[in-house]
Amino acid sequence: DVHMPKHPELADKNVPNLHVMKAMQSLKSRGYVKEQFAWRHFYWYLTNEGIQYLRDYLHLPPEIVPATLRRSRPETGRPRPKGLEGERPARLTRGEADRDTYRRSAVPPGADKKAEAGA
Repeated sequence: DVHMPKHPELADKNVPNLHVMKAMQSLKSRGYVKEQFAWRHFYWYLTNEGIQYLRDYLHLPPEIVPATLRRSRPETGRPRPKGLEGERPARLTRGEADRDTYRRSAVPPGADKKAEAGA
């Protein structure tokens, strides 16, 4: 919001929101961020060039990467219960017999179903 006096998500609450928007506009014109506007809000996304620019400007080592680019580690939560090694448990199905009884009708084979329709 251009008219918002201070930016709500910055640690230093004395930075006007207009300054943040102009800084992002400058980064966008240099190709360091992509801009998306939706529902009266701007969203900016760093490009790879923008990440490299910020690393150089802030003198950060290359080991530091944004959280969105970090690979997620597999969860090391509680161990899974071990069943039969390498085999999956059988699925619970109702079997083919249920389907066959549904498809069977009370009319004996060879009887004319259409003759009784609408009677």
